[in-house]
Amino acid sequence: MTVRFLVDMPLSPGLAAWLGTQGHDAVHAAELGLNRAPDIDILAFAKQERRTIVTADLDYPRLLALARATDPSLILFRDGDWTDADIIVRMGEILRALTAADIAQSIIVVDRDRVRRRRLPISPRADDRNRDSRLRR
Repeated sequence: MTVRFLVDMPLSPGLAAWLGTQGHDAVHAAELGLNRAPDIDILAFAKQERRTIVTADLDYPRLLALARATDPSLILFRDGDWTDADIIVRMGEILRALTAADIAQSIIVVDRDRVRRRRLPISPRADDRNRDSRLRR
C-alpha cells in the first residue's frame, strides 16, 4: 500500500523522511513553501495533489466539516507533546492496521491510547455552524 502524504508544520520533517523510507510519497509542508500558508490553502493543495494530511493542528477537522469535504484525508495526532519517535511508532502501527482504502476519505484521530476513524464528509457541530455564521455577518 502506498499513500501520498503531506506532513503539516506542527510535525517534524523527519516524519516525511521516515514515510519515504517506508515506500510512501511524503513531503513536509516546509519543503513546498507552505510553512506560512493558511490551513485552507494546505487543504486545497493536499486535495489537488491527492495527499493525506498528517498534522497535530486541531483546526482541520472543523474546516473539513464546514466544507462537507470528502477529501483530503486527514491523520490527526491529538493530546500534544508527541515526540518524533512516538509519532513514527504510531504511524507504523496505523499503516500496518489500515489499508489505503481505509485511509482514503477519512479522518483518523490518533490519541495516546486509541485510534478512531470517521468517513468523510462529516457534519459540522451546531456550535461551529453558529460561530461560522456569526463570523460572516
